[in-house]
Amino acid sequence: MSRALLARRERDALCDLALVLGADAPTLCGDWTAHELVAHLLVRERSPLAGIGLVVPPLSGVTERETARVARKDFAVLVERLRGHGLTPLALAPLDKLFNTVEYVVHHEDLRRAQPDWEPRDLDAADRDELWRTVKGHGGRLLKDAHVPVVATRTDTGDTVTLRQGDDPVVLSGPPVEVLLFLFGRDETTGLSFEGPDEAVAAVRSANREV
Repeated sequence: MSRALLARRERDALCDLALVLGADAPTLCGDWTAHELVAHLLVRERSPLAGIGLVVPPLSGVTERETARVARKDFAVLVERLRGHGLTPLALAPLDKLFNTVEYVVHHEDLRRAQPDWEPRDLDAADRDELWRTVKGHGGRLLKDAHVPVVATRTDTGDTVTLRQGDDPVVLSGPPVEVLLFLFGRDETTGLSFEGPDEAVAAVRSANREV
């Protein structure tokens, strides 16, 4: 039997954890609760017109109002609706993998790591490889505001990728999921190291990594 997509497994895990923690559980998404995080994910997938503010900042108010409207509904109902995936184009496996893998890995960790007793997970090799492909493909764009050369190294295999070209780069090293979370603007990471000129390291650490 083939294994479920990482995106599918992370969706289920996020839903399971949300129900365990409850609607008011904190997340790493600003002041969002678990309830608001689930509402955000539903708006993103099922209300594409209302969710346009996610990619067009001047229209963010439209998305915020729709998210607030959805969040007024019963939490358990919303979680099960999210788990069900729905009849959307993103339910197709290729699109699910492309658009939802990072979304659900990151937001699952947003929920996990906002809790005081969180610990890093030991993902299997295939999942780590999938996340590293995202680092290789998009890391340079996510660090564009650093304006310094950056090389990333995954500590489980030693694989290295140049994210931003240049001499005397900052070397960002860590497990794939931790590098990925840092690139997506999360500071609640573990096992990361930064080597290079002090000013350049500071530029990478303080860069705007919001997406």
